Amino acid sequence: MNIMKYIKEEIEVIKERDPAIKKTSEVFLYPSFHAILRYRLSHWLFLRKHYFLARWVSQRATRKTGIEIHPGAVIGAGLFIDHGHGVVIGETAIIGNNVTLYQGVTLGGTGKEHGKRHPTIGDNVMISAGAKVLGSFTVGEDSKIGAGSVVLSEVPANSTVVGIPGRVVKRNDKKITHPQDTLDQIHFPDPIRHELCRLQIRIENLEKGKGGLSLDALNTLEEERCRNCPEYMQDEL
Repeated sequence: MNIMKYIKEEIEVIKERDPAIKKTSEVFLYPSFHAILRYRLSHWLFLRKHYFLARWVSQRATRKTGIEIHPGAVIGAGLFIDHGHGVVIGETAIIGNNVTLYQGVTLGGTGKEHGKRHPTIGDNVMISAGAKVLGSFTVGEDSKIGAGSVVLSEVPANSTVVGIPGRVVKRNDKKITHPQDTLDQIHFPDPIRHELCRLQIRIENLEKGKGGLSLDALNTLEEERCRNCPEYMQDEL
């Protein structure tokens, strides 16, 4: 295990991604720096089946930094955990290169799976404060997860996800509109308007001498004309 290599790598990552840093010496005060270095050691021990020692190193890191990384997790180069308190990374999580996590992020399971039960995070992904990514699926490379989101299913590459449950709102720099997100007050179902529409149509049919039709036939006529009730009533009301 080349500890100097990891120290140099972490210094460069923090200097590159945190504009608040003024001097290189500040790096040694960052929770991310200590948490990730201790993770590297605990993971090295875990791979050699020194499970107790691996967990001991991991627990010490958690107490010191507030960041919990299971020694079994697989983490690529360039991980940066900004602020960091409350971050949890589960045992079977896989994290690619150059990933950024903010405080309160959880890469966890749903409590129902065995084996691979934590997410796989692609390269260059950013997961914002308080987001929860839960389950065994992949978050595609170059994606962003919004603050406070709860992601429970696959995320395509180059996507932006927000909300509870998380949904893709942008992909490949193109906005994706979900019907539930459009606050269209005109075309929401309106049962009162619908009944007014049916009543008006029934009166028209009676005036046209169609009162002799069966109830089923009248209902069919009413339904056909009421399918686009708001549009039909627009000029009448």
